[in-house]
Amino acid sequence: MQWHRSRTLVTGGASFIGSHLVDALVERGARVRVVDDVSSGTVDNIRRHIEAGRVEFTQADLMGPGVAADAVRDIDVVFHLAANHGGRGYIDSHQVACAGNLALDGLVFRACIAARVGKIVYASSGCVYPTSLQSDPTSHVCLREDMVGPPYQADDLYGWAKLMGEMTLRAAHAESGARSACCRYFTVYGERCHENHAIMAMIARAFVLQDPLPVWGDGEQIRTWIHVSDIVAGTLLAAETIDDGTAVNLGTTQRTRVIDAARAVLEYTGHRATIALQPDMPTGPLNRVPDISRARTVLGWTPTVDFTSGLHRTIDWYYSSHDREQVRSVLATRLLSR
Repeated sequence: MQWHRSRTLVTGGASFIGSHLVDALVERGARVRVVDDVSSGTVDNIRRHIEAGRVEFTQADLMGPGVAADAVRDIDVVFHLAANHGGRGYIDSHQVACAGNLALDGLVFRACIAARVGKIVYASSGCVYPTSLQSDPTSHVCLREDMVGPPYQADDLYGWAKLMGEMTLRAAHAESGARSACCRYFTVYGERCHENHAIMAMIARAFVLQDPLPVWGDGEQIRTWIHVSDIVAGTLLAAETIDDGTAVNLGTTQRTRVIDAARAVLEYTGHRATIALQPDMPTGPLNRVPDISRARTVLGWTPTVDFTSGLHRTIDWYYSSHDREQVRSVLATRLLSR
């Protein structure tokens, strides 16, 4: 695929991952349209592109009458990242809102098919995997794409909505030849990320000098945090390579305990605090690690940013771009919000 002058739409393009994807598309010379209701993102993330005339921006709710149809008009590739989402605290406590993604995805996909969009690239999630496979933090199970199947067992309504989105795109390909790719994102972090995600919450708490520093769960949960730059690279490769709705894991196999991540944040920031474990708070699956063999084989993709390097980059950005008193005043609310 030649990105230069290609007409692209990024739904949710003012948000964390979406804005980084916009950066990459602009760098490649693509013509970029962004539709975002800025419920979790901010126009500041892409303002320089808008002011330079490189991005056409519309602030709107894609579920509004005619919005999705207008958004996809004359577009070659749609990157559908818009969703009602958040960190573990948000998706556990806002199940009805997350279930709304079923309607959102359906409207966007229907508009794309009607407009004969060349390709739909869907931001799916590791939440589509059976939770029963992710319950033992001492196990070294790696989640393969083919582990998602009957009997399905997705992670809460957010995961079920993402699973239905994937199934819809595969059905659309079978019925009408609609071209698409599904990218299963695993625990993304990096610059512009919201404090409701675990790593960002730890960084924010260190930034405002909380002591003790709370960590949700017993600290033994296993995660494989992947830097946003690697996610963007994999998403673009999926757009260039996959046509039939095949799902591909985008994550890293670098296993990290949550408590070790908290210790790494404290060490790099120099904040001397006691870690206070909170096992009664939402934790999600205890062991979420992807198998990325398909991404290596099909896309020729592998992560390039190791966790320590990415963490340091993210901390440096956060400390240089935030005000301590402002973060302190809103942090408790942001941990459970969008």
